[in-house]
Amino acid sequence: MITRELIERLPKTDLHLHLDGSIRLGTLIELADQYNVALPATTESGLREQVFKDQYESLKDYLRGFAYTVPVLQSEVALQRVSYELARDCQAEGIRYIEVRFAPQLHMHRHLNAENVLKAVNEGLDLAKRELNNTPEVKSGEEPPFEYGIIVCAMRMFQPGFSEYYGDLWRVHRHSDRHSVFSMASMELARAAVSIRDRCNIPIVGFDLAGEEAGFPADAHAEAFAYAHRHFMKKTVHAGEAYGPESIFQAITKLYADRIGHAYFLYRSDMITDQEIEDPETYTKALVEYIADRRITLEICLTSNMQTIPALKDLKDHTLAQMLTHRQSTTFCTDNRTVSNTTITDEILKAVEAMNLSPADLRNSIIYGFKRSFFPASYSRKRAYVRQIIDFYDKVERQFEVEDT
Repeated sequence: MITRELIERLPKTDLHLHLDGSIRLGTLIELADQYNVALPATTESGLREQVFKDQYESLKDYLRGFAYTVPVLQSEVALQRVSYELARDCQAEGIRYIEVRFAPQLHMHRHLNAENVLKAVNEGLDLAKRELNNTPEVKSGEEPPFEYGIIVCAMRMFQPGFSEYYGDLWRVHRHSDRHSVFSMASMELARAAVSIRDRCNIPIVGFDLAGEEAGFPADAHAEAFAYAHRHFMKKTVHAGEAYGPESIFQAITKLYADRIGHAYFLYRSDMITDQEIEDPETYTKALVEYIADRRITLEICLTSNMQTIPALKDLKDHTLAQMLTHRQSTTFCTDNRTVSNTTITDEILKAVEAMNLSPADLRNSIIYGFKRSFFPASYSRKRAYVRQIIDFYDKVERQFEVEDT
């Protein structure tokens, strides 16, 4: 039987984890007071009632919280603190590997450049890692260590008010069309990510494209992803969260995506709009098979999808059920721990209850998270780490008398 206690004890990953959506509410309140950021409430219960809810009316309502979290993350001290606390929160529920993603350009201004931002986040995560890995259980080899990577996010679109950096970019290129400006920003971020990774020994393991899909196709960011690809940086792309198979296909073919964030509408051939695709159903089936065969991992965020996709009323109707049937490589993620008010343990438990997951199904998804991670070390070290994780996983199953069938 799969219980909450078992899930908490099992080693887990979170590969789709937004830093600015996963800040402790108590920390948000303290930082807002320190940096003079006005909040609609100054208590955790008040913020839960007014901003960070269990249910949202729309995607716009869901995104409201970022108008408060991003402004308090404009200093190295704040970024380091929030990163440290996020890692500790993950460790507390048995997560052994995380990939924290965020858009550095949302935190850049005249006093804080990309290198400062990434160093601050890395310092917070590294401190948490050193603390956990200094425990007797880890040092003795009884338990696997905690590891992490950082994913930088380019934005499909942005407005001048998103950050000082974006505002400056718009002013300097006021005569350029908007897609050219988006392209310039993502290309500059790709160059920065590769340079800082190589010069500063920071585990920047992936490049991502986030933001609104509708009206903002991946084409504008192809050059940036090609640059990341040429410099051996792995890629994950938000796709299929609001658009259908075409968006996912574009992420794979034009942005070289190794993983896909969400991919909720992967099976919706009826959402295809390209008139050149004569048989949408055949096209979709071929895409599904290609993703399965290439083991392109799908980062599943159940609670987040329930909160941002109005048509999804019951978790039993989530396309995860189809993904499992088609033997897709899937892994459970939180997306935004605070905005969605969830944990990896909660996400897995919901899947177990809604999809009637077997211990074997659960094992596959959890281990896929480790195998398909962008682990910041050599392939041989990654294999050794995954082996250690699997051995510990087996040990926990035996302790809970779980039959892996």
